[in-house]
Amino acid sequence: MPKSFAFWSRSACFSACLIAAALVLPRLAAALDAGAKLPEIGQKDLAGKQVTAASLAGKVVVVDFWASWCAPCREELPMLNGLYKKYSGQGLVVVGVSVDKDLDNIQKFIAKMPLAFPLVHDSDHQISSRYAPPRMPSSYIVDRKGIVRYVHAGYRAADAADFETQIKTLLAQ
Repeated sequence: MPKSFAFWSRSACFSACLIAAALVLPRLAAALDAGAKLPEIGQKDLAGKQVTAASLAGKVVVVDFWASWCAPCREELPMLNGLYKKYSGQGLVVVGVSVDKDLDNIQKFIAKMPLAFPLVHDSDHQISSRYAPPRMPSSYIVDRKGIVRYVHAGYRAADAADFETQIKTLLAQ
């Protein structure tokens, strides 16, 4: 085999490996675990209010990743809305982060299922890339010091009691 062919073959292989790594590695980002610091949200909610780590400081926070096409999300969101209404006066904040591409889908969804808590549209996945939710919905329950204390991946109706117990525990601290 000519030397120039071997050089180009190794170069092509190396380039292909770099391209493959660039495509695969972002998908391998580790999901945020309990004990981690709350990542920044840093975007405006649908009402135009900025949602930042600073604006959430000192509160018990649930950051919930959802999508309008997600059936378990449709079950979970009313439960979160009820908890928000029940405990917001004690310092609970729920932030719903929709990963829908199209804002129109979110608006149609909330027209049918009004939600009292702030909603952020993460169409470009800037926020979800910092949290790396393993599935829809995924919820992160954060203490008043900004530390993720509980992570819920997916949702079943039986999970509602755990959510409430965990939130009440953190509100009492």
